[in-house]
Amino acid sequence: MLLAIDCGNTNTVFAIWDGDSFIATWRTSTEWQRTADQYYVWLSTLMKFQNIEADITEVIVSSTVPRVVFNLRVFADRYFNCRPLVVGKPDCALPALPRVDEGTAVGPDRLVNAAGAFDRHGGDLIVVDFGTATTFDVVASDGAYVGGVIAPGVNLSLEALHNAAAALPHVDISKPQAVIGTNTVACMQSGVFWGYIGLVREICARIKAERGVPMRVISTGGLAPLFQQAEALFDAFEDDLTIHGLTVIHQYNKDNA
Repeated sequence: MLLAIDCGNTNTVFAIWDGDSFIATWRTSTEWQRTADQYYVWLSTLMKFQNIEADITEVIVSSTVPRVVFNLRVFADRYFNCRPLVVGKPDCALPALPRVDEGTAVGPDRLVNAAGAFDRHGGDLIVVDFGTATTFDVVASDGAYVGGVIAPGVNLSLEALHNAAAALPHVDISKPQAVIGTNTVACMQSGVFWGYIGLVREICARIKAERGVPMRVISTGGLAPLFQQAEALFDAFEDDLTIHGLTVIHQYNKDNA
């Protein structure tokens, strides 16, 4: 079986793929100090608790935090006796090579999102990922990542407001009852919520105009359904897009070994 690991700036997702479906998925906070042994104790405890018996023989990793990759390599080698595929490394082939400026390092998460979205929806896509950063990935008709946009993440924006302005409290993002807030919390929520609605709509419109072809917008990330409540911003929502993309890239490498 395959263990797919998606390590983001805030959270890391572990998922076991049996070739047809994910039999289990777990999420933990991303901590670069975590050792290979700690990863195994955490994972094996959860597997035992849920009575999951999986013969893991392969591992694939996507990580936006370079410092965790070494310990994940040791984890795979020590406990599953395999060398993991690491997206973005020379030995990990992609179904379609990115077409960006020479020398540009594309984030592994964006390459994985492109592969997963193309597998499910075909080409000419905009993938909007609501993570620590809000990213827009443009996927060409052949599945290649051809660039995109990076904006501050929703929660990052709220934290910045709270940290930079002493009088502003920490608030959770939610859809406000009205655009005009009548208290501080409502004003902050309205600014962030409707601000990101406008950001997504405007950036997607400009990408479509620049590309000059019909494009579908696919969203992923925990906050995507919240923003979909307001208006029909997205053509589809994929809650497991990045993990799915890892299985696509893994299968491509197996088929082309």
